[in-house]
Amino acid sequence: MGRLYERLGSRYWLVLVAGQAGASIFVVLLTVTVIASYYDSSVADVAWIAGIGCGLTVLAVLWSTLKAMPAYNAIVSWRATAAPSRTETVTAWDAATTLTLRQYRSNSWWVNALVVLPTCLLTVLVLDLEWSDFFVVLLACLIPAVYATVLSYSTGEMLSRPLVADIAEALPDDFPFERHGLPVGKRIRVGVPTYTAATGILVATLVGDRHGSDQLVLAVVAALGVGLALSQELSILLARSITEPIGRVRVAMSRVQGGDLTARVPVTTSDELGELAHDFNLMALGLEEREQMRAAFGTYMDKEVAALILSGQFPEEGVEVDVSILFCDVRGFTSYAEKAAATEVIATLNRLFEVIVPIVDRHGGHVDKFIGDGLLAVFGAPEPFPDHADRAVATACAIVAAVNESGTGLSVGVGVNTGRVVAGSIGGAGRLNFSVIGDAVNVAARVEAATRETGDDVLITAATKRLLLNLIPLVSRGTVPLKGKAEPLEVFAPLAHADEGLADPVGR
Repeated sequence: MGRLYERLGSRYWLVLVAGQAGASIFVVLLTVTVIASYYDSSVADVAWIAGIGCGLTVLAVLWSTLKAMPAYNAIVSWRATAAPSRTETVTAWDAATTLTLRQYRSNSWWVNALVVLPTCLLTVLVLDLEWSDFFVVLLACLIPAVYATVLSYSTGEMLSRPLVADIAEALPDDFPFERHGLPVGKRIRVGVPTYTAATGILVATLVGDRHGSDQLVLAVVAALGVGLALSQELSILLARSITEPIGRVRVAMSRVQGGDLTARVPVTTSDELGELAHDFNLMALGLEEREQMRAAFGTYMDKEVAALILSGQFPEEGVEVDVSILFCDVRGFTSYAEKAAATEVIATLNRLFEVIVPIVDRHGGHVDKFIGDGLLAVFGAPEPFPDHADRAVATACAIVAAVNESGTGLSVGVGVNTGRVVAGSIGGAGRLNFSVIGDAVNVAARVEAATRETGDDVLITAATKRLLLNLIPLVSRGTVPLKGKAEPLEVFAPLAHADEGLADPVGR
């Protein structure tokens, strides 16, 4: 069907008409043959009645399809659009999936009447029956008419699948799904009794006596009564055996969608539905393990960086970005560590970083790494804040103020520098670390070391000062020699953390 759809394009509706009409014509031919066998009829009589019935069927199906053309045209219009929008795609998908249902829901009654009533009347006239026999023939046609509707509807749905598949490929994953199709349980409750009753009439015709209207009525009533009585309970049980397991999966899926990854579906059967439940449980288990990994990943790495890496959008070769680097180090920690127990050293560092890390997060930075008793933070990557220099300086001042009041007995020095770095995943042999590298990082560490010489808690470079968007009071400390740099660098101390008697404050 897919190739036929691709070849015919907008004319594919002719296939829908041919398929549905063909299914109905098969039932018409069988019904006329069965009814005519109860009366004295010739081959010519049967052919005449069947020909008229088939012609009316084609006209009725064609007219019904033409009435549904606005919905079909929406699908054709979608296919002709080079770049359909999300809304257009969802609308076309809804039209394709409900095309057959809307056609039969609004037209099945009058379509059956258009075919059945004239055919029954023609049967009475051609076979020279009594007018009272008209109602007998009409009764005999009711069950086949319903069966023809079910068969033709199923054929139309099958032939519509290429339309649906074509649109489904472009359908967004998060489109607002609304259930408009015919429920599975209703299909079974209607289809099984109809099929059973129609089969009963055919069997009664083949094995029973066929002598006039009395025998025809007896065959129809017996087939209808036995068929409905035996199939009704079966159809209900069959419908429940399918819809209830699916319903349990849907409930569990709603829980997963709501964030409950512990949701599971009992595997109560060993058939396809049991396999569906088992596969769902495996999927939920995988999602739960992935979320646990994500949570652990976020514990050992900045959450924003972890989300960026897990998204798969960050280039493997890294990117060059302008950022502000903050380097923080504990003063006198070596002498403290020599006297304290190892467990106490770790506990003290953890308490210290519990104060510092939230400050970095609050100002939009991310902790790149912990280096012993030091910490390296980056502002401006992965989120490219235009005011990354202001954020870094504000963070440095807030860290010093918070640590001095934390009661840990420790003090820190902070250096801030701004420049171009390469951000990316660094490592090998399956072990990677997302980090920033470049001269700007080394300078930030050297500037922090210079705080011991100037006696300041916070020092920033001229590069950081030039990028500050907000005017803050700064004190120049002149130039200081930095290890690894040929020329000394001018550094500045924020006034709130500087000895104001050493120099005059300077602005930007």
